[in-house]
Amino acid sequence: MTERRPRILVLGLGNDILGDDAVGLLAARRLRRLLPESVEVIEAGGAGLDLLDLLEGYDRALLLDSILTGKYPAGTVLEFTEADFKKDDASSPHYAGLPPVFPLASCLDIAFPSQIRIDAMEIENAYEVSEGLSLIVESNLPALIDRGRFHVLGWLSIEDRTGDKPA
Repeated sequence: MTERRPRILVLGLGNDILGDDAVGLLAARRLRRLLPESVEVIEAGGAGLDLLDLLEGYDRALLLDSILTGKYPAGTVLEFTEADFKKDDASSPHYAGLPPVFPLASCLDIAFPSQIRIDAMEIENAYEVSEGLSLIVESNLPALIDRGRFHVLGWLSIEDRTGDKPA
């Protein structure tokens, strides 16, 4: 019997016509070329309850998104884990829907990733209609891609060394 290989998802969130809000989508597009085919890469504009369907059935998930906290300069790459999601103090059209999704998935007994990480980039405006990234976000996009790639390759490395999925 063949053992099922853990499923890893890279989920790029954003909106292509809202300027810097597209940074998660663009990072996912570029990561798709850098990661093994065993890693699924999906781009989505959904939030909130849409995330239940998108994350269901995966063992680990990396979400790439923009974030607007006003606490950091635009272009700063921030990392979040599930523990951070319990504190709903950041603003993103996508992140805002994630904290309540965890308890809901548990209540509904949905197969949800045991590890979820968000790599997000601070932006200045998530609501202005424009195509393309601002110069500062564009210049820091490689840092977001590198950070995401680091996390996914780390998960794959643990699998390769142990034959198991990490706890």
